[in-house]
Amino acid sequence: MLRVTTASLCAYCRRMSLLGPPCASASTVTPPNKRPENQLTVHSLYQLSVDIRKVRKSKGWVLSEGASYVSETACLLSDMGADATVITRILEAHPEAVLCRPEDVAAQRDLWVSVCPNKRELMSIIEKFPASFFTLTHHDNQRANILYLQSLRLSNRIIGKLMASAPQSFSRPAELNKEVIHTLREVYLDLGGDEGNLRVWLQKLLSQNPYILLRPAEAWRDSLGFLREQGFTTEELLGLVSSLRASIAELQPEAMQQALGYIEGVLACSKDEIRQIVIRCPAILYYSLPALAGRFQGLMDVGVSMEQVKKSPNVLELTTQIVLYRIQKLASYGYDVSSGSLDVIVGTKKDFETSYGKLHLRQQRPLFNPVAPLRSAEE
Repeated sequence: MLRVTTASLCAYCRRMSLLGPPCASASTVTPPNKRPENQLTVHSLYQLSVDIRKVRKSKGWVLSEGASYVSETACLLSDMGADATVITRILEAHPEAVLCRPEDVAAQRDLWVSVCPNKRELMSIIEKFPASFFTLTHHDNQRANILYLQSLRLSNRIIGKLMASAPQSFSRPAELNKEVIHTLREVYLDLGGDEGNLRVWLQKLLSQNPYILLRPAEAWRDSLGFLREQGFTTEELLGLVSSLRASIAELQPEAMQQALGYIEGVLACSKDEIRQIVIRCPAILYYSLPALAGRFQGLMDVGVSMEQVKKSPNVLELTTQIVLYRIQKLASYGYDVSSGSLDVIVGTKKDFETSYGKLHLRQQRPLFNPVAPLRSAEE
């Protein structure tokens, strides 16, 4: 299969229209009830080493469009620093890119360069998120949103990440994003946050959940209003917002009420106790009722008591399968979870391996008996 080098790519593009009909390996018989393929598009992609069979399977309609700009798209990507291999991967992953008019792609390039001027970094983003880059609608909205977020002194790296992973938030009017950001600012300051740290806090939220701008501003107010009604203090709420990151805007008051009610009932907790449990394990707020019930039942089946769960509520962050695996592994070293603390099994995989390693060393280390006779060198 022909390989096109970066150096020769644009020269190749200029003469693409002069090439003859596609070779037999690139052509195909048109299936019944389907539009015939544009053989110039097929041949042009083939010359760029694009897997035509893969395109037919995933986005076959692209090959049937009357107008395409394969060579122009390849040249634009090449000018941005993409080599032939990267161009091939991009066009295989997002073949509809060749249907975009060159002038629109050039305008999009200029827009993205304003956020990420480094060619290598920009091409890395485009390779991972080609659909975002080649979403050319609402260009004025994209520009307005970029300028607005830059006016907040948010880093271009964060803005670039948002553009790549949540392009919908840039396609909509900037006024909608301004409303969400305004609400976030009010929430942060109302909970005792410092104005000087607001920018850093916003960047963390946006980085951790790029879709945060798509959540209605009212969702934040509803979620926090519900938690206030449950008796959480301002300081505790700020801690929950930080722990749950932007996910708190995705929580529905009704679902949180069900989760809290279930835990309060099954653990026989007071209102104060349930708040402390949530502070130690905020994830409880977004687990569905069936998930919580399943995890509780799994713990009960292996002999864990409700009192142990109260003391180590983070155990509910683990699936039943993980809990069983860790309990069995600890049991091989003589640790009985049912009569000890659950803290040894909670946490990340790395946390558990550290605890497990300590138990292993403790078992392997010989105990010193002060009254046992010492062995001599001759023995």
